[in-house]
Amino acid sequence: MMIDKFCFALRHGRFNLASPFGFRPILRTLLVAALGFFGPGLSHGAGDSSTGAPATPKMQFPEGTATQSGLCGTCHKMMWREMYNGAGTDLEWRSMKVQSTSKALLNLPPSDSRSTTAHYVAGTDPWPIEAARLEERGRKCNVCHYPQAFEYPDILSAKIDPPKPRDLFQERGITCASCHLTPEGKIRGSYGVDAPHATVVDERIKTSAACAYCHSEGARVVGKQDQTFLEWRDDFNKPGLGHQHCQDCHMPRTVRKLAEDYPVPERVVARHTWTGGHSFARVASALNLAIAQTTEGQSELALHVINIGAGHSVPTGNNRRAIYLTAELVDAKGKVVANKDWMFAPWVLGRPDDKKYVEEDLKGEDPIATSQADAQGPHETIIRAGEDRMLDWSPRAPAGQYTVRATLTYDLNRYNDRAFKADQYEIGKASLPIKVTGPKKVS
Repeated sequence: MMIDKFCFALRHGRFNLASPFGFRPILRTLLVAALGFFGPGLSHGAGDSSTGAPATPKMQFPEGTATQSGLCGTCHKMMWREMYNGAGTDLEWRSMKVQSTSKALLNLPPSDSRSTTAHYVAGTDPWPIEAARLEERGRKCNVCHYPQAFEYPDILSAKIDPPKPRDLFQERGITCASCHLTPEGKIRGSYGVDAPHATVVDERIKTSAACAYCHSEGARVVGKQDQTFLEWRDDFNKPGLGHQHCQDCHMPRTVRKLAEDYPVPERVVARHTWTGGHSFARVASALNLAIAQTTEGQSELALHVINIGAGHSVPTGNNRRAIYLTAELVDAKGKVVANKDWMFAPWVLGRPDDKKYVEEDLKGEDPIATSQADAQGPHETIIRAGEDRMLDWSPRAPAGQYTVRATLTYDLNRYNDRAFKADQYEIGKASLPIKVTGPKKVS
């Protein structure tokens, strides 16, 4: 009877597996042991034709997309490790500040790994929670952080509406079920398998359609925040810059078993890591930086920032993200004789950020969110997929030998003090020796 109750609880998700750090060792041991001992029985739903035994009931998901991912991790161990601990990545969640005036640093809860994925902590990451409190008067607007089960949208739609939020356990954020559970209660995936739960093959889970709902906001506006899917569709995929989908970069593939402890074949499997802004390797692979002297003997320069590695704009997503380009002209003695910097960032609204709108912002519905963006404008727009952004610079310099140095820096939050470096990565450098023979000649 005890075993029967255990198996029923196992199939129906009745265990409270809040996090890898919250497992009770004895419960985890029993759970894994039961799965190993009863695995064949749990994984077959057709019954035993030789004995007439009834089919084993399939797992149900009464909590829907709030089903805790640790339950899935009892069978899909490596995927679970990748999701909650960022296994195999350089993901790093650094201390954050929401605004320049913020006193306290924001860090993930102690129970969450500092190398976790953004999906796993979507419901507990203190940064968006605090930002919503300060900027949105506590209004919950991040419905993508706790979606209900959904069907994939038509990826050619001019506007893709956000998913519907779930009411249950929003703090659990994005779970395995958020992406894999269909509205009919089946688990969608790439393969047809005999599993403890009902499954359905849906090839779209390997395509950008799976990401469209949560990574596109409204109709396409070039330069606006939260347009990542639309940037991929319109700037990368449609023109034929490449055939890659979101998963090809953010969920690189490997070959392994889907369920490590069971007699199943090794298959091509996506790593569940979703590396992005918290991964230096991912961000640094997006842009190339080059310098050219456009007129021989003159200090006339062109700085090229080229999007060679991203299938979307850079930076993408939230308007807080920014990239700074800093250029210096250094003389033969090592003295910086001229410098300039540029900022690339998404617009908060469907128009360029601009200081001229600040007074109007303060009277609007979102005075803090909009005014802090406009206070930093105008600035460079984000660099679209495949784009070579060329920036001219002609610093005044007498005749002599010089070195032009340029640096690209990625900032997770442009609204705190630029001097706060904990949330910044240096992602590119370039230098060029030049000779200046005299002042610019006027024709």
